[in-house]
Amino acid sequence: MYLIQNVQIEITEDFSDPAALLYKATGISGFNVKLKKRSIDARQKGAPKYICSFVFECDNKDIVKNQNVKEYTPFVYDIPSIKSDVQPIIVGFGPSGMFASYYLAKAGLKPIILEQGKQIDKREKDVLNFCQNRVLNPLSNIQFGEGGAGTYSDGKLNTGIKDRRIEEVLSLFVRFGAKEDILYDNTPHIGTDILKTVVVNMRNRIKDLGGVFYFEHKVTGFLTEKNKIIGVKCQNGSEFLSNIVILGIGNAARDTFKTLYDIGVDLEQKPFSVGVRIEHLQSHINRARYGGEYGLPAANYKMAVHLKGGRGVYTFCMCPGGYVVNSACESGTVCTNGMSENKRDAKNANAALLVSVTPEDLPTSHPLAGIDFQRSIEQKAFGLFDDYTAPFMTVGEFLGSGSKSSQKVATTILPGAKKGDISAVLPPFVINSLKEALPLFAQKIKGFDDPAAIITAPETRSSSPVKIVRNDNFCSSMEGLYVTGEGCGYAGGITSSAVDGLKCAERVIALIKKDQKFC
Repeated sequence: MYLIQNVQIEITEDFSDPAALLYKATGISGFNVKLKKRSIDARQKGAPKYICSFVFECDNKDIVKNQNVKEYTPFVYDIPSIKSDVQPIIVGFGPSGMFASYYLAKAGLKPIILEQGKQIDKREKDVLNFCQNRVLNPLSNIQFGEGGAGTYSDGKLNTGIKDRRIEEVLSLFVRFGAKEDILYDNTPHIGTDILKTVVVNMRNRIKDLGGVFYFEHKVTGFLTEKNKIIGVKCQNGSEFLSNIVILGIGNAARDTFKTLYDIGVDLEQKPFSVGVRIEHLQSHINRARYGGEYGLPAANYKMAVHLKGGRGVYTFCMCPGGYVVNSACESGTVCTNGMSENKRDAKNANAALLVSVTPEDLPTSHPLAGIDFQRSIEQKAFGLFDDYTAPFMTVGEFLGSGSKSSQKVATTILPGAKKGDISAVLPPFVINSLKEALPLFAQKIKGFDDPAAIITAPETRSSSPVKIVRNDNFCSSMEGLYVTGEGCGYAGGITSSAVDGLKCAERVIALIKKDQKFC
């Protein structure tokens, strides 16, 4: 099998017949042709092009003389089979917990999955009640519940990590209901609407394989003997025993971090970021990115700048054709996030605009100081209106530019927003960094600092401010307590969290098969 890269395809072409498309573009007569990667190139004047890669078979061995062609070996991800009475406990059914659970169940174990939130159908009702009536359920919301926080997002799957397990993750998503374009699009996404179905299908498959689920089971304590895990206890009084517990918690599981600290598990501060959500008209972003309207998918962007003082400011979790939501999970707090459905056909584009926060910015060296920092910002935002209404400003108001715009951008945030002074919410170094960065971003995307664009505060949950220290076997300082995913400090998004969950499960299975100690 071969791989050919850097194949230029007109955006008007039909991708339903990859073999015909490959022949037309390159003259290569291949069979079993599959589109491997597709990205949009709008760097030249005129209409953008697709830049594609294909994998194919070919009888002509001289094909490798083409400088863009190389031999290709498909990735096969094997899950071993194991017979054991060990029944691991997985805490949290976000991406890392989902994929760790799937791997363990597929291997032949019967994992116990504990999730403090509700199943999708019940969770959906709680989220709707919050967005419509401002009634927050602290245990079932945009952060907590089946599928984790990623369920209410753009379902973005691109990642900066290099790991062939990504192919397995994407393939599983397709198997459970995602569209096949995530296998080849350069910036794959599922969309919150489809992701809900994918998560349910994956849960049902894990159950078919022997996994046991307990929703609305919030883990509040860990059962230990001589620094070894022997089980967990839940808020409702139930206890589950196992000498293997995998934490796949999200970065919003603040009380769990406190519990771990109290029982002596090693934690440490890690860098994170805070900032705002910025909204533009999607049509404006399309024109800026593509040079015009060409019927292409809603354009996205990803940018970063380094300020004169060395601090970084960057965009994160850009949601084309989406909307902004208050993703609070604690009473009396406001924090923003972005979502898009699969079609990405809403009027606005939004993205987090974040300023890096280092341990040196925190008042103490306590491992949980970053959580206190985040919570203080969220409480200040809530205090402006006392009803889960988020504060927003136009970019013109924020920068004090006084200039006018022909655009009209309306905030999309649910459950609502009012004009408010963002400088009363975020620390001065964050405000000053945002003001310095906006004109720099406008040098990359024309009009990014347009006075009509809207910024809503605060965005505080882009990553965990805490890392649970683990060894090469993914085990914490507590024997038998394994940690994985974004919340534990080892990933940054759905795909990298899923990969981390697979790797954690691999290590657990390997240790069981070798009949070694679990650390």
